[in-house]
Amino acid sequence: MSTIAHRRADVDGFNVFYREAGRAGAPKLLLLHGFPSSSHMFRDLIPLLADRFHIVAPDLPGFGQSDMPDRERFAYTFDNLANVIDRFTEVIGFDRFAVYVFDYGAPTGFRLALKHPERITGIISQNGNAYVEGLSDGWNPIQAYWKDPSQANRDALRALLTKDATVWQYTHGVTDPTAVSPDGYSLDDYYMNRPGAHEIQLDLFGDYQSNVALYPAFQQYFRTYQPPFLAVWGKHDPFFLPPGAEAFKRDLPDADVRFFDTGHFALETHAADIAAAIAGFLLR
Repeated sequence: MSTIAHRRADVDGFNVFYREAGRAGAPKLLLLHGFPSSSHMFRDLIPLLADRFHIVAPDLPGFGQSDMPDRERFAYTFDNLANVIDRFTEVIGFDRFAVYVFDYGAPTGFRLALKHPERITGIISQNGNAYVEGLSDGWNPIQAYWKDPSQANRDALRALLTKDATVWQYTHGVTDPTAVSPDGYSLDDYYMNRPGAHEIQLDLFGDYQSNVALYPAFQQYFRTYQPPFLAVWGKHDPFFLPPGAEAFKRDLPDADVRFFDTGHFALETHAADIAAAIAGFLLR
């Protein structure tokens, strides 16, 4: 079993925590987590792939063990998350890589692909959306905040930052909730309750509309560059619906789209299945 190293990179003064495993010189794989998690969500996946790939999984700015500067010093937008991760890949020497995108990791990773299409060797999207038909009604309160960024609409979103909401994200749509370790959602809740974290997450909820605005650009990238593409989708995801996964085939006719009988955090229950799909896909 490959050792997982826990490292920190100085990215132009921004401290980015990351997990690294595998042999230097092996095909590179960048893992990008989502809300409200961290690179800890890949704890089961990394050991299953590290014998064949050089894997790096950073914590996004404001998440996990990466720096969480106050909002006056760092604007929490998806453009800025992507800018930091872009520079992070350059600092650590990830010049050409496949990228695994999940949830918030998708608009982050797709921005990297838009900026540097020559660097992307393949994309694995695990419940990482790029089509409006993938957005469920669960987005309605957030979309209301986009239309009217009032304090009342902002405060209404605080219910999404509670531990109960995080546990629900992990367990909704899972056949056997006892298969979901409490470690992941408990750690997420710990990070979520640091001073200032709620306001940062509310800023990102507000800025998520920038991702939807970029969907046409992401789709144009897919059509133009035809990156090798694998979708591995928890089909009971309450936020990103199966039609969002199927839509990739409109722009990527050769995309491999697979559904798993689980929810949003599909790795919690199907890490081995997803690892096998990724290995087969990338080694082709």
